[in-house]
Amino acid sequence: MFNVFLLIIGFWLLIKGADLFVEGSASLAKRLGVSGLVIGLTVVAFGTSAPELLVSVLASLKGVSEIAVGNVLGSNVANILLILGVSSLIYPLAVTKGTVWKEIPFSLLAVLVLGAFANDVFFDKAAKSVLSRVDGFIFICFFVIFIYYVVSIAPGKRSSASPETPLPGTRRSLLLLGSGFGVLMFGANLVVNKAVAIALNLGMSREFIGLTIVALGTSLPELAASVTAACKKSPDIAVGNVIGSNIFNIFFVLGVSAMIRPLPLGLNVNADILVLIAISLLLFIFMITGKSRRLEKWHGAVFVVLYVTYLVFLVKRG
Repeated sequence: MFNVFLLIIGFWLLIKGADLFVEGSASLAKRLGVSGLVIGLTVVAFGTSAPELLVSVLASLKGVSEIAVGNVLGSNVANILLILGVSSLIYPLAVTKGTVWKEIPFSLLAVLVLGAFANDVFFDKAAKSVLSRVDGFIFICFFVIFIYYVVSIAPGKRSSASPETPLPGTRRSLLLLGSGFGVLMFGANLVVNKAVAIALNLGMSREFIGLTIVALGTSLPELAASVTAACKKSPDIAVGNVIGSNIFNIFFVLGVSAMIRPLPLGLNVNADILVLIAISLLLFIFMITGKSRRLEKWHGAVFVVLYVTYLVFLVKRG
């Protein structure tokens, strides 16, 4: 019961921290004349993905590859189906043409690259599939390319905020960013630690814990940040946060984790990668066929239903 109480406290800290973080990042973006999309793809995405990085790196150091890999795959599935689903139910998420034709395909590329590297048994006839240190280095190279792209589009992506809207000072914006990030980190660690403790007491497998409890726990900052952005009618931050987090999780989190220690992959990993590829394609299809390149509320409902279905699939798989 004490662990459950601490879990609830962790949830509250995540929501409060995300509110501070989004407020600080949005005001800083407007003050610097940079669009919410760029801030969402970088500062917000990387900040809310810090729990995934911390958990996967620690799991890699301890040799628990199921947690490291499951955390990333489960978080990315939750980011698209749960977070974008809930956010678009709150407020339709319209995005720029560049997001649809560049950022979303780049996140799909990340999954495809992971799928290729995760199949040593199929491509190289190896005894088992492993994400090696070389694979991790290649992931980091892709991540550097992504950062270069985001930096290159920053000058051309100006904020469209009304000049009459009062903005916090730069110092206050940075204070909001820093304090929000700190609260997010503390809350996420509290949630993950207590959720894992509760799950282990129930006799669940480490793979299942990584894909569900840990993934959901480390995705709570993204959920809180995107939902808060949707409530504040900042769709660029809501979508950019998810897309940037998914790219960050695969190319940076798994890249760093694999470079620390090669990550052996389980037999079920291909099924989860295929799910991630399918829903990434579905997101792209929804965006190019929807009105004005946006996720409508019915899109969000489909995503949430699909996420519940995925969780049922994981439970049955064990």
